[in-house]
Amino acid sequence: MVRQEEWLVVDGYNVIGAHSQVRWNPLSLEEERAKLIRDLSEYQAITGRRVFLVFDAHLSPGAQVKITQEKITVYYTRRDETADELIERFVKKHKSPHRHIYVATSDYLEQRMVFGQGAYRISSRELIQEIQTAKKKLSENLRKKENTGQRNTLIDRLSAEMQQKLEKWRRKK
Repeated sequence: MVRQEEWLVVDGYNVIGAHSQVRWNPLSLEEERAKLIRDLSEYQAITGRRVFLVFDAHLSPGAQVKITQEKITVYYTRRDETADELIERFVKKHKSPHRHIYVATSDYLEQRMVFGQGAYRISSRELIQEIQTAKKKLSENLRKKENTGQRNTLIDRLSAEMQQKLEKWRRKK
């Protein structure tokens, strides 16, 4: 059975605004974007979901910008375009029977629009909770490995045959 590919499309400012500690001050907005990018990069690594992050740039002059930061794809919309519009186009363009697309936003109208196009919806608060849960689970797994004495070394990942060859080379000296 073929495993469904999972993509997560995030309305960046909507998620930042849903985080209770954000005060929307222009000096920290860049820091909040960078923090969200880091968190989503870790989330992508932990869950295996491919992450796309969208920020409104409708007050900035210029065309749409697409960059890769910390292994996630980040879009800044073109002038006079909202993140919602870009997300709707993105979902419509990339929907596939072999792919589940999740959209993280708390904008009710946007949730309905992408749901109508076949995407799954997740609220911004739910995404924040999922990120925290994934980080906690990873920390617990690492702690368990440390407590049981399990090490994650290269030699442990090699076949028995390769380990024997390396041991022979080591003993020749």
